[in-house]
Amino acid sequence: MDEDAVLACLRLYLVRGIGPYIGNQLISYFGSAVSFWQADAQAWQGQDGVGPKLIKMLQQSNADTAHAMAALCNKNNIHILVRDDPAYPKLLQALDDAPLVLFLQGCSTALENPWSLAVVGARKASKEGRIITRRWCEYFSGKKVMVISGMAYGIDTAAHGGALAGATPTVAVLGCGLASLYPMQQRQTSAIIEHGGCVISEYPPEQAARPESFPQRNRIIAGLSTATLVMEADIASGSLITARHAVRYSRDVFAVPGSVLNQTHAGCHQLIREGASLAESADDVLQALDWHQAASSMDKELAMVTLMKQCNAEEQNIIRALQHEVLHLDQLAEACQSTIPALAPLLLGLEMQQIIESLPGSRYTLR
Repeated sequence: MDEDAVLACLRLYLVRGIGPYIGNQLISYFGSAVSFWQADAQAWQGQDGVGPKLIKMLQQSNADTAHAMAALCNKNNIHILVRDDPAYPKLLQALDDAPLVLFLQGCSTALENPWSLAVVGARKASKEGRIITRRWCEYFSGKKVMVISGMAYGIDTAAHGGALAGATPTVAVLGCGLASLYPMQQRQTSAIIEHGGCVISEYPPEQAARPESFPQRNRIIAGLSTATLVMEADIASGSLITARHAVRYSRDVFAVPGSVLNQTHAGCHQLIREGASLAESADDVLQALDWHQAASSMDKELAMVTLMKQCNAEEQNIIRALQHEVLHLDQLAEACQSTIPALAPLLLGLEMQQIIESLPGSRYTLR
């Protein structure tokens, strides 16, 4: 991109009172941000949403602030993407509330993947929710699907963690500036970049996280993605905001059901009532989107046969019992016609081989 065009757009972005809607309308009307700044106050005044107060803010704007921010970004290895940049994500570019400016660290080519899936959910997610999310996202990543999430605690962290275990880069959208990350976020960012992905934000590099930033951020997660998958969420979860942005953008929405006795699934159930597609497996999502990398049932059967061959008869009994459901230790002992003391070393061995996984409450699931 031409440097003058980037600086002109960055200057407009920095004017207080210029949001995505008004900013995009002004650039569209004047043809470019450069042309906008070449016009006078009389030309600006004729535009929708531009009143005396905003004109005063525009007149007080100084090009030096844009230069200073560009220098700060350069110092922190942050790329600046404006809406006319060829590297600006195409799905997001088509939206009327697309950010005027995106700040990016990492590889922007990761955003070119046409199979992009937002995976979101509760910060205070259950262990089961985090396990399933990590498992599914590793599977998605192995099937060339780019997982997009918000790098928050809970489901987001599990989504990125699973994607990093696969082959496809993952993308994180933050609700703060890229130069204001605390140590854990910095480590997560480094891992995502090393894996070929990127971390993006629409907020100035040094802006700390604010509560109002996250609902706004969620529209970018939805806008970047072909579809949105809500793994686990209660009624008040911000994940429902992401899902409703996706609906507004005419994108597919999927939700994972859970126990009616657990309020952390109530948001997913609400989305399903509103028309979201129910997802019981990662393959449900891939097949519904017509992404033909989904594994066939034959592939799964072959994987199970291979797994069984490497286990002894007692271990095979445990695997068969867990093949279709999560079981409490007592239920597992009954299903295997064994005792808890006899099962204990077998379960420990299968856990160490990463074939099964323990859950809270002495329950077990296949890994």
